Order: sequence, then C-alpha cells, then structure tokens
Amino acid sequence: MNYNNQLMSKNGLAVLSLAKALLRYRVGNRTPTVTELSERLNISRGTAQSALKTLQNNNAIHIVSKGHLGSYVIEKNDKILLELAGINLLVGAMPLPYSRKYEGLATGIITTMENKHGIPMTLSYMRGAKNRIAMVLENRYNFAVVSKYAAKEFLDTHKGQIDIVCEFGEGTYCSSHVIVFHDSHTKEIQDGMRVGIDRDSIDQSDITKRACGMKKVEFIPVESNNLLRLVQNGEIDAAVWNEDEIIDKMSKVNYVKVSIDDNDDTNAVIVTNGQTPEMTELLRQMLDVKETLTVQDLVLDGIVTPSY
Repeated sequence: MNYNNQLMSKNGLAVLSLAKALLRYRVGNRTPTVTELSERLNISRGTAQSALKTLQNNNAIHIVSKGHLGSYVIEKNDKILLELAGINLLVGAMPLPYSRKYEGLATGIITTMENKHGIPMTLSYMRGAKNRIAMVLENRYNFAVVSKYAAKEFLDTHKGQIDIVCEFGEGTYCSSHVIVFHDSHTKEIQDGMRVGIDRDSIDQSDITKRACGMKKVEFIPVESNNLLRLVQNGEIDAAVWNEDEIIDKMSKVNYVKVSIDDNDDTNAVIVTNGQTPEMTELLRQMLDVKETLTVQDLVLDGIVTPSY
C-alpha cells in the first residue's frame, strides 16, 4: 500500500505526528489518552481520533481501552508505523570499516535488524565520533555507533543531547588502543616527539592527550585513517591507534598498549538524538545485542563474509 498518498490527505500531518509519537510504545504498554495525545501534538481531539483510526485501519497499531485502567497497545507493526511516520529507511553512522571487528559489527547490526523486523536500513561510514554524533543531532541519521568512552565524554559537556540506546560490551568496538612508534626501540612518549592527533575523534584525541601527559610534544593534526601509515613512514613519531588494524594488516610496527581503567574505549554503543525519544525506544526494541555479537564473532572467525 502506498502510505504516501494517505499522508497527503487532510489529516496526513496528524497521522505522521501520531505515528512518530507511538513508535516508542511496545505491545502491552499503556498509552496516553486521545485527549493527552491531542494536547501533546497540538491538534484537536477529533483530529487525533481520526488519525488514530487511520493507523488502526492500516494495521500499524491496535490500541484498546480498558476503562479506568487506560488504553493499551495490543498489536503493533513497526514497519507500517514507520512508513506512516514518514520513515522508509533507517540510517546509521558507523566508523570507517578498516578492521574486521568493525566489519563484523556492521554486518551484525544490519543482518539482525533487517531479518527480525523487515525494515530496510543502511549504514554510512565516517571517521570521528564527533562527526557521527553531529549527523545524528542534525537528524540526518537515526543513530550512530561510537565507543562508550566517546558517548560519555560527549555527554559530560552536552548533557541530554544524545541517548545511549544500548551497549555491546568490552572488546566489541576495538580490542584495545595502543601507542604506535616509528622507532622500533621506543616504549613511551618522549619530549620533542611529533604526535598525531585526530580532533574529530573523541577517543583518539583524548587518549592521546592523556598518554602524552606533561611531555613537551608537537601535536600534528591527522585524519585517523592515515595515522598508522604516517607513523610507519616516519612523518610523525607516535600516535594512539586501534590495535585491531595493526593485527588485521599484520603490520610490523612497534607499539605498547594504553591502559584505560574502565575499558569504555573498547565498548561499542549506539546513540540517538536526545530530542527523539521515540526513535531511542524503537531501536531499543529492535536491536538484539546477543544476535549482533554472534554475527560479529562469525565474521571475525571467517565463517561469515562481511556484508554491510
């Protein structure tokens, strides 16, 4: 059925707004009354009733009244509800897939969400948690994958702007961060070093500053995907980077692991715009962490070919 035609009708905007508002409710949840919905959406009670009837006639959602107990969702079709909310495709932002771990995570997210719910989705790939979060805040993407470390650092200075939908656990974002050195005998950051830093990457830039401490170094702005190559070429002396790429590429380079007390830098999380609670709740319902990690492990073991 072409839902776009219905959204162009007289009560189309009310249907769209109501569909978005109801995305967050699960089967069994108590929903607001028609009066409460009309006040929340700034529409008349009659328009709210008409929009709700449209949703129910299209089998998007079925809500029944239980008298003084309130109204409850007894059936829900997320795919139809999303279309009536004007969302035909879910779009997420992932780190550049330069490691098998990222390839596995991307494959797991797409595979489990599409197979389980039949909702089309796609992933866009870009470096830097700041860039990915910015796209979510601009509502260009529905969600972004970042490390828990980056999400917490962002929330420390931008409270309430993003929500953490779910976390996948330690070792799902990367195995560990390491300091890579051009000199094969160096084991620590030293005064006078040229150290690569990607200021778009919350993890890389913050961990780099922590690793350098009070050392007198020159920070060289570098895109993170070029860090390893520049260290190997000697264009910079050291950089903090992801151990997985070094292992995957079997690079012969000198490095030492960076110690992070809570390991949040290795924990992959999904974040959404803090102003779209309905999308946050919908993704919480749709995402299956266990299944996603199973697919990630299969990709890492070479049993499943990455598909993202």
